Amino acid sequence: MRLLETINSREDLLALKDEQLPQLCDEIRHFLIDHVAKTGGHLASNLGVVELTVALERVFDTSKDRLLFDVGHQSYVHKILTGRREAFDTLRQFEGLAGFPKPSESDTDAFVAGHASSAVSTALGMARARTLCKDDYHVIALMGDGAMTGGLAYEGLNDAGESNEPLIVIMNDNGMSITPNVGGISKHMSVLRTRPGWFRIKRAFRATCDVLPGGRAVYRWSHKLKERWKQMLLGSTLFEEMGFDYYGPVNGHDLKRLDYMLRLVKKSKKPVLLHVITTKGKGYIPAEESPDVYHGIGAFDPDNGMPLGGGKVGFSETFGETMCELAEEVPNLCTVTAAMVHGTGLAKFAEKYSDRCFDVGIAEGHAVSMAGGLAKQGAVPVVAIYSTFLQRAYDMILQDVSMQNLHVVFAVDRAGLVGNDGETHQGVFDIDFLRSVPKLQILCPSNQAELRQMLRKAVLHMDGPVAVRYPRGGDGAFTQTTEKTILRKGKDITLVGYGTLINEVLAAASLLEKECVSAEVLKLGSVKPLDMKEITSSVERTKHLLVAEECVDHGCVGHEIAAVLTQQKIAAKTCFCNLGNDFVPHGSVKELYRLTEIDAEAIAKAAREVLGK
Repeated sequence: MRLLETINSREDLLALKDEQLPQLCDEIRHFLIDHVAKTGGHLASNLGVVELTVALERVFDTSKDRLLFDVGHQSYVHKILTGRREAFDTLRQFEGLAGFPKPSESDTDAFVAGHASSAVSTALGMARARTLCKDDYHVIALMGDGAMTGGLAYEGLNDAGESNEPLIVIMNDNGMSITPNVGGISKHMSVLRTRPGWFRIKRAFRATCDVLPGGRAVYRWSHKLKERWKQMLLGSTLFEEMGFDYYGPVNGHDLKRLDYMLRLVKKSKKPVLLHVITTKGKGYIPAEESPDVYHGIGAFDPDNGMPLGGGKVGFSETFGETMCELAEEVPNLCTVTAAMVHGTGLAKFAEKYSDRCFDVGIAEGHAVSMAGGLAKQGAVPVVAIYSTFLQRAYDMILQDVSMQNLHVVFAVDRAGLVGNDGETHQGVFDIDFLRSVPKLQILCPSNQAELRQMLRKAVLHMDGPVAVRYPRGGDGAFTQTTEKTILRKGKDITLVGYGTLINEVLAAASLLEKECVSAEVLKLGSVKPLDMKEITSSVERTKHLLVAEECVDHGCVGHEIAAVLTQQKIAAKTCFCNLGNDFVPHGSVKELYRLTEIDAEAIAKAAREVLGK
């Protein structure tokens, strides 16, 4: 029996001898590769934290101590070691194991963590709650160094360093977020990696003092002098300036050293930062050589690392190709993205137009504010950010772009349901929050041909802020490019949709036709502003309306359509098919359509109910 198969609790992990731990780590890596190859998921980041997680789970009791992940895609090893190993066949599958920490799944998951840079803030809140409630437990924030490119991390660190709350921050430094880190913080990390010699001298001096008579007093007396020497030789770290005791760098794959350092910082009565250096993708050559590719990957062949199936061109790729074409025509066109050059399809653009592609790290607010500055001074910025991450820049969209009516184009990738990444990543809120922004126009292509057309229109022929929102993946059945609103004539009920959900609306109309129900299908190319002419004309004839949308109910387009019809005194029985006002779990998009009742069958059923059939 393999060692990993015997680990069902922390007690089982503690029962292992030190010499057995390297074997356990090897088995965990093979387990990760075999399972993620089948389900897809975040591989490289988890391969890099195997030893670190094993050490953490042995030193701390995560059912009581609070371990915060930043970001949560590096939590797979934690899940394996906390009783969920046998559920890994269901990872990211509908009603299966989530790909991010989920407290409802296990009491060892301290907090939901799908977006970056928030762990220290959350950890400080927990540490302060511990003090207020007079409880006794440790709080640990495990941060990927990519999280340090986000401003929220520094807000948390600044407050935590001054708080004097016992708190452990572990910096998992692999020089990567998804692609290699950019900016001054990355350079600072590089400087810190050169410091281990100083700490070897410090440890040797302390060991000598420990065995000499009066050595402890000598060590305390010399502490301030040593710190002055250190500052002269090395300078202080950013973290020490913030109030943290800094330890490291430490080899993140040396179990013995990790165990020692974790037990050392565990005793601290003030904020400490432990700097751990790891290799992203460690133990699997394809992931070590291409950690960006294996950051988040679909099913693949574990023997050679090659993806299975696929090959279909998606919206992101079409966006990237169109941007390259536009760059030839518009010399002052540039792109801005937040650590997602590959994810947003901009890899070719970045290679061909490196001086016009700005990757700002995990800093969406900064990306939008910078785009405002670019636009104000004559550039044409296209900001490519996933819908779920664009939420973090809402204030900047309002204040730094729309208020000044600047021509910034927002390429809102992963709009709508994204599937297996689940609640933290579903792009279902942007319709609500973007439609609330004055002056912002929102285009919704229904296929890749329309994306190409609308992106060109947004860049070349529109003024002010424009958002072009499109989903993950490829096309559906509807692939034609048309300026027409009416896709199908009918007389009994008006069905309105936009984006790729129009495929389900058309399929619903076909189902209704078999029951002798004539449905008129209208496709909206723009959801802000709304062109009500065709909708009004259709509903006046059918007297029945159904609006289908892949977004939350609050702030949806259907409510505005219904309000306008009421204002115009057009009576109609109305129904909204959308995602309601709750978070949507993980699963395939097809399964989630069915769950949330926005698939063709559910739309047809709702239409029958509106018609009283």
